[in-house]
Amino acid sequence: MSDSSVSNVAVVEAGSASKPAEKTTMDIVEIMAMLPHRYPFLLIDRVVEIERKVRVVAIKNVTMNEPHFVGHFPDYPVMPAVLQVEAMAQAGGALLLTEFSATEREEKLMMFTGIEAAKFRRPVTPGDQLRIEVTVMNWRSTMVKLKGAITVEGKLVSEATFTAALVPRMRKPKEAAVAEAPVA
Repeated sequence: MSDSSVSNVAVVEAGSASKPAEKTTMDIVEIMAMLPHRYPFLLIDRVVEIERKVRVVAIKNVTMNEPHFVGHFPDYPVMPAVLQVEAMAQAGGALLLTEFSATEREEKLMMFTGIEAAKFRRPVTPGDQLRIEVTVMNWRSTMVKLKGAITVEGKLVSEATFTAALVPRMRKPKEAAVAEAPVA
């Protein structure tokens, strides 16, 4: 058997059920399948730890070619604080949305409902790697309260407590979209 075929074979430990092990990481493709965000607003690159309904740790690599650095600030590029909170929310969203099927995620979005106690302690600049840790404080079926913290090289740069709710996606029915399409 070749090495490539070995990686596709599931290994089941003796005595374990046929249920696959829970996923504890996500690459960018898996994150994009989970979250609706896209460049330039997808603000997490990788999920390195997931504890179901408890916590998530994500990574964001900050690069100079991100569009907000053009104006924030031209001579001293600093990642806007609001984008740091958004990165925390996206990490939390990745954790929360793992509880729903792909079909359910197509019909729902996680939206901010509140931000509390946000603090920004150090500037985030190009070249920094953000470690974003989000912990669940309260979990209900359609609403959560989360606490997020971002560190760079072990130093706290920002933190916030925030709430989010699962809401229906607003979409036009396909028939209405087709009817509105311009005729060539």
